[in-house]
Amino acid sequence: MVSLLINVALFSRMAAKEFYKLTPIKLGAEVRGIDLKQDIPVEVIEQIKTDITKHRILVFKNQGTVSGSRHVEISRWFGELESTFYKHPKSPHPDVFRVSNDEAEGCTGVGRTGWHIDGSFQPAPFGYSLYHMVSVPKQGNTVFAPLNEVVSGLTEEQRWRWEQLWMVSDRRGGPVHPLIYSHPLTGNKTLCFHLGMTEFFLVGLPHAEKRRTEWKETNQIMMEIHQELVKNNKAIQYSHKWEVGDFIISDNLAVGHEASPQTQLPVEEVGLRVLHRTTVKGTVPPKKNYTVELPAEHQEL
Repeated sequence: MVSLLINVALFSRMAAKEFYKLTPIKLGAEVRGIDLKQDIPVEVIEQIKTDITKHRILVFKNQGTVSGSRHVEISRWFGELESTFYKHPKSPHPDVFRVSNDEAEGCTGVGRTGWHIDGSFQPAPFGYSLYHMVSVPKQGNTVFAPLNEVVSGLTEEQRWRWEQLWMVSDRRGGPVHPLIYSHPLTGNKTLCFHLGMTEFFLVGLPHAEKRRTEWKETNQIMMEIHQELVKNNKAIQYSHKWEVGDFIISDNLAVGHEASPQTQLPVEEVGLRVLHRTTVKGTVPPKKNYTVELPAEHQEL
């Protein structure tokens, strides 16, 4: 009966083209008035996809506990899943990555190697990341940052240098990706990076010969990227404080993220933290769909 009433209410809102309520937050939007555990009509799924592209992060509130199998079903709305190479025996599904502050409950230390997007080591980084906190601690935020705004906030000189940088991952044969590239859906400039999984950078314009950075220069570049994410007292960041029932769907290509230091505080201090995450396989390798233009000062030379 409860399920029937929920579906009746949902279809009533569909008739009015109001599938759920969106409330803007610092980065993205909170979503209320929908239960992801129920069967979701195709029209609503399509609207969710549209809203994720627009807002970049959707925080679905009051979802209760979403099972591993349902988490995977929701993830498949966005494409084929690409499972992480980390596995934990308590994961509820082979495609669900389980992380924790207790090694008996999940993989520990995850997300603490530096700001990143997921899957930078793949030919095409993951398109979406979906998170569900099944055991909420007192502390342990996940921190996000909008990547187009990071690029927009660069000085002209910085942007010129960053446009000539190509990240080489330290995993899986080191695929090469442009640091700045075009988001495949919006066309906005975004970043492909992982400050904890970069072997070195190549430096050069898209069709020019490139040189390899030595470790000192590589580290300087990564420190510069990090500084852009933390400058002005971390003004660009959105730090999500998890609440019971939160389920987040993020556009992994549009937002960077990092686990806060508190995610690894002991269970005795903050309680058990268990996060489930899935990642959706990327389909478009990073590419600059624009011409890199010389800054005005270089054009005058």
